Parts: sequence; C-alpha cells; structure tokens
Amino acid sequence: MPGSTYGKNFRITTFGESHGVGLGVIIDGCPAGVDFDEDFVQAELARRKPGQSRIVTQRKENDGVQVLSGVFEGKTTGTPIGMVIYNKDQRSKDYGHIFDKFRPSHADYTFHAKYGIRDYRGGGRSSARETAARVAAGAVAQLFLRSYGVTVKSYVSQVGHITIDKPYQELDLNLIESNDVRCPDPKVAAAMEKEILAVRKDGDTIGGVVSCVITGVPAGWGEPVFDKLHAELGKAILSINACKGFEYGSGFAGVTLRGSQHNDAFYTEEDGTVRTRTNRSGGVQGGISNGEDIYFRAAFKSVATIIQDQTSVNEAGEEVTVSGKGRHDPCVLPRAIAIVDNMAALVLADMCLRARGNRM
Repeated sequence: MPGSTYGKNFRITTFGESHGVGLGVIIDGCPAGVDFDEDFVQAELARRKPGQSRIVTQRKENDGVQVLSGVFEGKTTGTPIGMVIYNKDQRSKDYGHIFDKFRPSHADYTFHAKYGIRDYRGGGRSSARETAARVAAGAVAQLFLRSYGVTVKSYVSQVGHITIDKPYQELDLNLIESNDVRCPDPKVAAAMEKEILAVRKDGDTIGGVVSCVITGVPAGWGEPVFDKLHAELGKAILSINACKGFEYGSGFAGVTLRGSQHNDAFYTEEDGTVRTRTNRSGGVQGGISNGEDIYFRAAFKSVATIIQDQTSVNEAGEEVTVSGKGRHDPCVLPRAIAIVDNMAALVLADMCLRARGNRM
C-alpha cells in the first residue's frame, strides 16, 4: 500500500505539500448516512492551524476546508469524500538559502537520498503542514464514531521538564481548551507557556508529551495478530511529524511491576458487563479492546528548525552553515493535540468497521 494511504475499511489518502497549491484527502469507506458537520471539521482544523497563539508558528493560514464530494444534504453518501485545504500564506523565498543544503534532523537528506529530488520549500511533503489533511479526515471519523459514543481527548502533559503529576482521572479534561498550551491543569499550563516563550526568545525549541484518553470503545475492536489495536494506534501516532515515542497503558513503567501487581482483575457488574478493577492494560488486551478506557502517551521531540547557525553539508557533500529562517513552532505540542486526536479517531473508525465483519 502506498505510504500516503492509511486504513483498510475506513481508508484515507492524503496529498499536497507545505508550499504547493494546497493539501487534500480522499476518504474511502465512510458509511452512508453519517451526519456531516462541516463546522466541526473546521473547528478541528482550527485547533491545528498555525498562527493561533503567540506560542506557535506565526504563519497565517485559515485552513478553510472545501468539501468536493461524498456529502449530500448534510449526510455522507457512502461514496468517496474529497476535501481540499488551499495554502494562502506560504513564503517560499524564506527557504531559498537551503535549496541545496540539508538541515540537521530534518527530512531533507533522506528525501534526497530516496527520490533524488526534493521540495526544499518548507520541507514539501515531509512538512507537518501535511497533517492538516489528516485532521480533516479524522474529524469525519470522529463524526462516525459519535454514534458509538466514542470520544477522543488529548492534552499536553509535559513540556521539557515541566510535567503534570496527576493521572488523567484526577484532571478536568474540559479545561484542555482553556489555555494556549492545551494543558488541563491551569497552574502547570502557565509554567509550560513561560518555558515555551523563554525557549522561543533564545531562538531554540522544546519538546514534550501528549497524553490521550479514549472512552466509549466497546470490547472487541482490534485485529490480531499484525493489526492489533495498540499496534495500529502506535503506527498512526508515530507517523506524526516529530513523534519519537509511544506507550499505552502502564507503558515502560510497567516493567517494574510483578505480574501479581500488574494484572487487571475481572469482575461482573450488575448489568452483566465484564469490567476490570484496574486498567494497567490501557483498555487493550491481546490487541483487542476490552471496554475500558484506552489511554496512551506520545513523546514529541524539539522542532528541528532553530533560529541559530548549525553546521551541515550540501548536496555536493561540502560542509556548510545552515541558518534558521522562516516561521516555525518553538514547541509543536499545542497544535499536535488535534493531530493526535484525529489520527486515533481514524484508527478506531477503521477498527470499528473491521469488527463488524468478525461474526455472523
């Protein structure tokens, strides 16, 4: 399957570059009859768009989405849904100084090595701007998942060394959108914003962690052995630009626990529903959802573009100096929230449709 296509039953293909005419997505497999809320799709794009606050890139894009097909009288028709987002504020001249230079920790060299040609304007296809198309598609997936009562909520839980020291159950996730950092703890959010602004002043960048909580997924979603639910979530999240790590449930901390401490004991509620008393499994066992909350953490590195001189090489192999220019995020996390939410939604929509065919 081509690298720009994701999913099997709920399948998307994205296209476009950072400084091209625009970006777009084709969704194939979305069932007919889903209530299509274009305002919701636009709102999700607004959470990802540049220029939304002083702690993100100041590129000004309204990211207005145009729906080309697959929707009629407010409902999906079951045919391919086409959407496009046009670029309005690209400044390609900002990248003229690196037309033949490889920026450290960017995809410049690897794209050149793979294809023998690359779009140096903002990274072309390797730019995080490509994720606008994914967010639009994921918003449609969220609309589909509404009928199952599934919700996806991500938040910034760490910036640099500043971290929330509470589990998600003790946080008010309704506060995620109450600040520019998108951290549900206002006091911690203020410290995070201060750190991001200090880093920006130094011409540098900082990374952190996004935590995600998924509720309402019934038991039975996931396709062993190679398409396990947590494996697909990991693949989807790790495909996001700057994501360097993924863990679900107890994650790496779970290795310190014995099996007797880590196991999630089952019990039956009065209505006959099988539950677990703890949820160190993160809502997934054997690659299949068990009906509990699914939660995971994703680590995002510092943005590679810094407003400082760095040594590198050019296409001829000569040593050069690369100077950071253009408009870039000092920290990707506040905008990455929408991408994490919607990539997770795409996985769940696909798994939901695949689960429909598992039984007579």
